[in-house]
Amino acid sequence: MKFYYLKKVKYWIQAARIETLPLSISGILLGSFYAFYSYSFDNTIFTLSILTAISFQILSNFANDYGDGILGTDMQRIGPKRVIASGNLSIKELRRGIFLNVFISITLSYSLIKYSFENDYLLIVIFLFLSISSILAAIRYTMGRNPYGYYGFGDIFVFIFFGLLSVFGSYFLQTKLFNYEVFILGSIVGLLCVGVLNLNNIRDIENDSKMNKKTIPTRIGFRNARFYHNFLIVFSIILIILFTLNFKTSNNYIFIIIGIIPLVFHLFKVSQAKNPIEFKPLLKQLAISTFIFSIFMSIFLIYESIFF
Repeated sequence: MKFYYLKKVKYWIQAARIETLPLSISGILLGSFYAFYSYSFDNTIFTLSILTAISFQILSNFANDYGDGILGTDMQRIGPKRVIASGNLSIKELRRGIFLNVFISITLSYSLIKYSFENDYLLIVIFLFLSISSILAAIRYTMGRNPYGYYGFGDIFVFIFFGLLSVFGSYFLQTKLFNYEVFILGSIVGLLCVGVLNLNNIRDIENDSKMNKKTIPTRIGFRNARFYHNFLIVFSIILIILFTLNFKTSNNYIFIIIGIIPLVFHLFKVSQAKNPIEFKPLLKQLAISTFIFSIFMSIFLIYESIFF
């Protein structure tokens, strides 16, 4: 019996896809440490923001596994076997996990928003609306009658929620200020997160085509999807350079260079991939590269705040 429950824990961890969690907090790091650069930082807000982002990511992964499992999309996929398709978790079990995660996400969101804004009820209502929208977006990606991920809208929602909203939200919670440069940082993370999704869709392009899952790669074809991917990464690097031009030239630029190197290396690896299955290892590599960039950009912002 004990071994049975240990195996179940293993399957829940598999469904949570912990390898995607660093990607989900990349935007939180950038938004929070740009707030630190602006001399406004609260450890409790930062911690709650990280936990909330992780809960949203896990919810998205559970919902994705559930939706694709129900529709049978995961049965012939190239990537790792999902828990419903493999039979390791039942539909009923995963549905319960989704409901529990919705409760956790709402609780964390409310705690974060209430702590950040105290009695400013207008901002509390606005950010609760954004939080609920994020939860619905996570669920509706592959669940429901008309999941938007099956119509090629996943890229837009990932850009908005994992990029713009993640960075802007974490910055605003700390500072209560608007800053256009935050949207540049949000766009950088958003483009890179869309790149991860695009790699996932390129890898599964043949199976998705058979299942009538109309992702961007299935709509435009393998060759154009590869060009689209290069555009996402190159444009994100251009935005990184434009963002750093706002700072005085210093030795701190070394952190930006170190953060960009994995992205350049990723472009090189993409140029060598000749068919969809060769894109499989590049997905994890880009997710890690995005996280590495966010860490070194955060270090850059910290040093700029302390020494300049």
